[in-house]
Amino acid sequence: LAVGMGAGQALLVLLAACAVTPAKDPLLNICMDAKHHKSKPGPEGMLHDQCAPWKDNACCTANTSSEAHKDQSNLYNFNWNHCGLMPPKCKRHFIQDTCLYECSPNLGPWIDQADSSWRRERILHVPLCKEDCEEWWEDCKDYVTCKENWHKGWNWATGTNRCPWGSMCRPFSHVFPRPKDLCEKIWSNSYKYTTEHRGSGRCIQMWFDPAQGNPNVVVAKYYSWKKRSSPAWMETVTPETNKAVCALPWPVLALLPLALVVLPEGAGGCGSHGWGSL
Repeated sequence: LAVGMGAGQALLVLLAACAVTPAKDPLLNICMDAKHHKSKPGPEGMLHDQCAPWKDNACCTANTSSEAHKDQSNLYNFNWNHCGLMPPKCKRHFIQDTCLYECSPNLGPWIDQADSSWRRERILHVPLCKEDCEEWWEDCKDYVTCKENWHKGWNWATGTNRCPWGSMCRPFSHVFPRPKDLCEKIWSNSYKYTTEHRGSGRCIQMWFDPAQGNPNVVVAKYYSWKKRSSPAWMETVTPETNKAVCALPWPVLALLPLALVVLPEGAGGCGSHGWGSL
């Protein structure tokens, strides 16, 4: 009986450890199901120019990163210069925006279903840092465009985007009076303007120094935790994604019946809410 009690206590410790081992978070370190994304993130030997910060763990390939920098990219046949030549200081923000979208593995909490023919998922309401949004607007305010929403409504008759018939090219500052208008409207609410600052851990940065690490990893963890803690998430989550990892070795499993005999009544194992203690 003493041996049994000892085994029971040891198994109790193992089961307690198991109960607090969280499952892999389905919202972290993932790539969306879209046109050019890899199926899962990983290191890339070389990413081109402004996409380079993601090279250690990227959802894009080197070829995608190179195409992201072209005026007439093969990624989507999209032409930045639809109302004349886009100034380099403005274009760099659109390139960085493309790099974030194509390469980042930290957008999981904002991935949403898409109903387009070329992608099954998109991002929605990504909280963009105040500085990233305002610098984007400041550097582009003197450029001209004919559309508020660049996702749809173009004239594609020539195979690339042209301004719709009857539309006028107007300064960015007229089409997008505030930074918030630019960041939220230009890609159908892919981004959300925030007053959070870079380094706060509460907003996604388009621009960062890879030598300091990727600040968006912490941001994704925070918003993933918030999303998983919400009543709506708990109602829709499947048991498979919400359970603790209970991968005990087979000798332990073999002794489990003995533990059930000698453990005090009411002692528990792994439940279906592995992150309840987070």
